[in-house]
Formats: sequence, C-alpha cells, structure tokens
Amino acid sequence: MEDIKKVVLAYSGGLDTSVILKWLQDTYHCEIVTFTADLGQGEELEPARAKAIKFGIKPENIFIDDLRDEFVRDFVFPMFRANTIYEGEYLLGTSIARPLIAKRQIEIARLTNSNAVSHGATGKGNDQVRFELGYYALEPGIKVIAPWREWDLLSREKLLAYAEKHDIPVEMKHKQGGAPYSMDANLLHISFEGRHLENPNAQAEESMWRWTVSPESAPDQPEFIDIEFSKGDPVSINGQALGPKEMLTQLNSLGGKHGIGRLDLVENRFVGMKSRGCYETPGGTILLKAHRGIESITLDREVAHLKDDLMPRYASLIYNGYWWSPERVALQTLIDHTQLMVNGFVRLKLYKGSVSVVSRDSVNTLFDMNIATFDDDGGAYNQADAGGFIKLNALRMRIAEIARRKRLK
Repeated sequence: MEDIKKVVLAYSGGLDTSVILKWLQDTYHCEIVTFTADLGQGEELEPARAKAIKFGIKPENIFIDDLRDEFVRDFVFPMFRANTIYEGEYLLGTSIARPLIAKRQIEIARLTNSNAVSHGATGKGNDQVRFELGYYALEPGIKVIAPWREWDLLSREKLLAYAEKHDIPVEMKHKQGGAPYSMDANLLHISFEGRHLENPNAQAEESMWRWTVSPESAPDQPEFIDIEFSKGDPVSINGQALGPKEMLTQLNSLGGKHGIGRLDLVENRFVGMKSRGCYETPGGTILLKAHRGIESITLDREVAHLKDDLMPRYASLIYNGYWWSPERVALQTLIDHTQLMVNGFVRLKLYKGSVSVVSRDSVNTLFDMNIATFDDDGGAYNQADAGGFIKLNALRMRIAEIARRKRLK
C-alpha cells in the first residue's frame, strides 16, 4: 500500500463518487478532501457538502468551486478559436472540461498539503487519461488513485450493495432501476452514454434530450440574431455585451428553443474501443457557425487553410487529454495570433434544428467588392492576367502528359 496521507477526490456526490469516498477511507485510511466543480451542469451542488460531512469530512476540506467563467473564458473560447471538431462532428464538451478539473484539483492538493488525487473515471474510458495526464503535467510527483482500476465493484449491483452496507444515501432512481443513461453536463454540452445507447442500432428516445426541443416542435418562424466578435471571441448578442458564462448560457437557450445542436455519434476512444454517445451542444453549434462566418471575411486564405489543416491534430490533443502538453500550447499560440483581426458582426438564422450565416461585416474585412464584383470593376482586376496564371499552374501537368505520350510511342 502506497503511503497516502491525504487525497483530493473529484466528488460529485452521486453514487459512484460517494462509494469512492467511503472506499478510500476504508482502503487507504487517509484523510479525504472533496472537490466539486460547478461548470454549469445545472444541478444543486450543496447536497454534496452534506453527504461529505456525513462521512466525516472536515468542513475546511470540502471545496465547492464556481468555475463557470474560467471554464468558458480559458478553455471553451480558446478551443472555438480553432473551430475545433473531433472526427468531423463532436464539439468536445466533455473533453474540454477535464483539464480545468485537473488543474483545480492540483491547486487544492497544494493548498491542503495533499499528496494524492483521485477520480471516478472507469478503466475503459477517456476521462481517466484526461484527468491523469493533467495531474502529472501540473504536479509530476502526485500520487493518483483510480478506484475503478483497483476495486472489484465492477457492476452497478455491486456498487448498490456496497452503498447499502455502508449506509450511503442512494437516489431513488438508482434503487428503481436507474436512469437509462449516464449523463455529464456543463455549460458547453450535455452527454448521454450507456444502457440503451450501448447498442448503436437502437434509436435514442425523444424523451432523452434535455436541452433542445425536437426540430419538428421548434418554432415555425425563424429567429435572427447578431453576434459580435473581438479577437475571435464572442462579446455580444444583439448589441448586449455579455460575459463568458452569460454568453454561452444565452446561446444555449436560443439553440435549445430552435432544436439546434443534437448529435448521435459513434466515436473512437483513445483507449482503442468505439463508443456511442449522444450530445446536446446548442450554444456551441451556433458559436462554431458564427465564428467561421466572421473568419470567412477576416482571415487570409492560406492562414484559414493552415488552421483547417491543423485543427484535426488540435482536436485530437484535446480529446486525448493533452491540453497541458507543450504541443497544444504551441498550437494555441499560433491560433490566437490568427485571431487578432477576427473582429466584427455575424447575423445568423436559427430555424428548426439548423443555424446558417446570412450576413457578416468587419472593419478588418478582406473582402473587396470592387474586385469581386461581376459588374464593371473599373479596371480593379485585369481578367487577362488569369490566362498566364492558369498556364503556369498547368505547366507540370502538361509536361507529365507530354512525357506519357512519348512513352507510348
């Protein structure tokens, strides 16, 4: 048994982490510090404090931290500056929350002189990797306890039996068969996994979705909104300046109202298996469309294409847990530099599950109507120049075809 003196547990107060709290006490006989992060999951977090106290956690060792602004400002917005999507569809709502939780957990470990941290991620998933890569990157000598890789409580039935034996409060939904899905929520998204969704051939029930109406039930009239950007980040909606958490909250409300942001995805986990998940990301879906809209008139062509080339690599770094890696930091520096002139307004149309850009404007626009017009441009562009341009670009293909014909003679 490792010399564990005090451990900081990422603690939600739910069944799994409540069992872990008691298991850590029984197995490691150590002092426990609980850390509950408010990332905008929309749940009452104070009951976690009461449950921790019930199991002997000192009040000064209970941390419930509101991280919503930091989450959006320092993690979500930087990610969206890169137009980040994993495997063509996933907006990384769970992935981007983990480095912040790991960061704050390590900060609390330092504050409380704890020599270990613990999490409730299973040995099959991505989150164990994301948490632990963050821990080690920020505190190389920290000890990590991952109960799902150590204990034999590998089924819901065993967890419930352990909870009953140790008088751990269990929500009625677990006693009656449990919620059909495992859910994780924050200001960027809510995810659904497990149970019914483990069969990729099974359609998710309409009743599963929490944040969005079905597109069929969305309003019959479209809604138009204006989003202003400053250096690649959204700063106002319809002329109203908003802080980071307020911005994403309002975009979520608008997107949910119009049935925007649903996703049913089979993705490739870092550990090697495929998994099926459903996601609701209404605000993020709007934000991605708007950001690409303002970039379309403010970014140089080659800079925009370079960003698109780098984005899948950047997305994989976040998905796989490498937020704190030097390569992610280096990519972020480049991405942020490209955003200096990404300023202006985008108008979007929200309608029955779709979001589309209908207009955009910027003082930094690179769109020149005098050159792009189909009408008389007054000599701003000499169309005859295109002939030589095309011939030079065709030169290597012409040479190759002449050589091919010679070989055939």
